[in-house]
Amino acid sequence: MFDVIIAGCGPTGATLAAELRLHGVRVLVVEKETEPVSFVRIVGLHIRSLELMAMRGLLDRVREHGRRRPAGGFFAAIDKPAPPDLDSAHAYLLGIPQPVIERLLEEHATRLGAHIRRGCAVTGLEQDDEGVTVELAGGEKLRSRYLVGCDGARSTVRKLLGVGFPGEPSRNETLMGEMEVGVPQEEIAAKVAEISETTKRFWLRPFGERAYSVVVPAAGVGDRAEPPTLDDFRQQLRASAGTDFGVHSPRWLSRFGDATRLAERYRVGRVLLAGDSAHIHPPIGGQGLNLGVQDAFNLGWKLAAQIRGWAPGTLLDTYQAERRPVAEDVLDNTRAQTELSSAEPGPQAVRRLLTELMDIDEVNRHLIEKITAIGVRYDFGEGPDLLGRRLRDLDVGQGRLYDLLRHGRGLLLDRTERLTAGGWSDRVDHVADPAAAVDAPCVLLRPDGHIAWIGDDQRDLDVHLSRWFGEPAD
Repeated sequence: MFDVIIAGCGPTGATLAAELRLHGVRVLVVEKETEPVSFVRIVGLHIRSLELMAMRGLLDRVREHGRRRPAGGFFAAIDKPAPPDLDSAHAYLLGIPQPVIERLLEEHATRLGAHIRRGCAVTGLEQDDEGVTVELAGGEKLRSRYLVGCDGARSTVRKLLGVGFPGEPSRNETLMGEMEVGVPQEEIAAKVAEISETTKRFWLRPFGERAYSVVVPAAGVGDRAEPPTLDDFRQQLRASAGTDFGVHSPRWLSRFGDATRLAERYRVGRVLLAGDSAHIHPPIGGQGLNLGVQDAFNLGWKLAAQIRGWAPGTLLDTYQAERRPVAEDVLDNTRAQTELSSAEPGPQAVRRLLTELMDIDEVNRHLIEKITAIGVRYDFGEGPDLLGRRLRDLDVGQGRLYDLLRHGRGLLLDRTERLTAGGWSDRVDHVADPAAAVDAPCVLLRPDGHIAWIGDDQRDLDVHLSRWFGEPAD
């Protein structure tokens, strides 16, 4: 019997598996696909995801395979630079091939001891007071204490649970792919510059030696399960640009819509949802993969605490309470960005107005912090503005702060040098550093790097240690 079965070995599922293994949880990941994704689509890791990679010692390995880009210019593709003083040691976007980041996260989970089985599709589930019985295609049944659906937008787990997925269906569809072209780069650049004045869902960008990343609006909404053909691209390129640029030799072709949906619940008993199983939205702003990975970092330590027996009674419920509002905000900002991408006069007028407003530092900063998720603040009750926010990486007496979070434990950063983690020292590390560059006498960090308490009183600290880390050890 496993402690947790995870359906889906994409970035969310692999990240969750690794987070659970940090706490010794027995994990099986089942993936319906027999092979990892092969098409070389470039995805972007935003600031908060880079910080989380740094917390687990993965960032250097990930950066080897990626390309840094400025952190600005992502809200509705409005070209405004990021402020130079964003509150992060990793204030950039990292473009990285999707197969590479998925492989690195899967290797990380496997290295920590997660079991991964491919070619295994979940077809049924039953849960009781003790656990979940998971049925696979072919009739095999497995038993676990919990099941987490990380199996994508068409999540079988979500459907089997009967969890509603309300929202809006796709109204517009876009073709995306990588292929070679038959005309000079200068000709392409001039035509793209002309069209992008009014059509924001259109580009041809060089990728590698001969290939181009091609994005073009589709004529209607098709079946996303069926990839488009090269002729579809040629037809839509001619409709938008008057030429098909001689495209040929595609590496991969896909389509995406602007459907926007949010699961009514993230948990039903012993079954939970994360990533695209819980929320889908247009890819504008590049937030999808990041949102799922951040779900996994929030859920992992809480589910592990439940399984290890030290979780406070309501800890697992905070997963939905914290992450569902974040997803709601992402859905809203992608709705807004999608409207600003319309060629209609009204949205274009709003776009011009917002472009002017983004020259105001506070407006630009707010939108960048929203896209990159460094502006997320969980509701932990009344307290200083830092409460509920993530803490940036900084120098401490024992090295870098994020390096001290590598094992997925809590951390007491104590500038007073007189507090203690006491009976929670098996779950919370203690670092005394009066010179730490944080505007508080002492902060208690959760394993996901969010500040759970600020103060200098031991009795008050003990109350919050109990709130987040359960009863003290004997």
